[in-house]
Amino acid sequence: MLKFIKRTNKKIGQVPGTLTHVGEKRVEKVTIQVIDYDLSRCEEKEVQAVEDCFSFKDSSSISWINVNGLNEVGIIEKLGTHFDLHPLVLEDIAHTGQRPKMEDFENYVFVVLRMLSFSEKGQEVKAEQVSFILGNNIVISFQETDGDVFNPVRERIRKAKGRIRKMGADYLLYALVDAVVDAYFIILEKLDDNIEVLEESLMSNPTQDILQKIHDMRGETIFLRKSVWPIREVIRNLENGEPALVSEKTSIYFRDVHDHTVQVIETIETCHDLVAGLHDLYLSAISNRMNEIMKVLTIIATIFIPLTFIAGIYGMNFEYMPELGWRWSYPVLLSVLILFGGAMFFYFKKKKWV
Repeated sequence: MLKFIKRTNKKIGQVPGTLTHVGEKRVEKVTIQVIDYDLSRCEEKEVQAVEDCFSFKDSSSISWINVNGLNEVGIIEKLGTHFDLHPLVLEDIAHTGQRPKMEDFENYVFVVLRMLSFSEKGQEVKAEQVSFILGNNIVISFQETDGDVFNPVRERIRKAKGRIRKMGADYLLYALVDAVVDAYFIILEKLDDNIEVLEESLMSNPTQDILQKIHDMRGETIFLRKSVWPIREVIRNLENGEPALVSEKTSIYFRDVHDHTVQVIETIETCHDLVAGLHDLYLSAISNRMNEIMKVLTIIATIFIPLTFIAGIYGMNFEYMPELGWRWSYPVLLSVLILFGGAMFFYFKKKKWV
């Protein structure tokens, strides 16, 4: 779980509002992409300087400014100064360990979410913080790294699919939030497949490696629950139309996102219960295997105890033992031992103990 915890040592003792990047440096160079559109046109470009974004503040068209990388806090500070963002908001953007939340500042709305993706190479869940600023005809998003779940939204803007080019910036925020929530379902599908594979492996061959995978998966479900659970409150506030920048028409769409969020949370709870059940199943499988081993050893000991007793009697070195002088005493005793052991084995077999 340590990989999901952001260290805050840099923030200790600093004045509130101090702009310091807290988190892993995930990009070498911060890039800024801008999509400016209205009903009739769409312009997409990557700006070279943060000052090139300033002209979109008072634009009559809808503008989406996407910042990839948070390690250069000077860019965040310049954007915040030009778009009149509160210093505490800028601090939260640079601090990548924020809890998902929504804050209404009248002139703009600040939203923080956790964007999740699944690494096929490492077979693990990767997480990054994504922050949104919703203003008048503008949305600014801040991501930790390149690559996101917003490509379907970009395609809808480019090709004018659906309502996105007809609606305002609040609908663009809805589309981005909806893309983040929809990506959770992909994570849950992968998690469900991994649980199924672990369950099959557990039934056939419960090993220590499987137990480690169960503990890792349990940590992932806990992290998923921590990442998704607060989003329900965020979406509810947007759905209720508390921010003035979210229109009543768009709040209906946030209601649909809220339903998806509830479904995701319920699925995560189910996966968490399944992983806990896998741990119990592992302990039961190990206990059953140990019981089988002990049963075999007990049956072997039970068969050999009377044989050892008989052999022990005739192993005593007394002079006057009449059977010692018999010619057929050895084969007779050996036959008795074999018959006695065989009889016990067939008795256990009849009782279905072996």
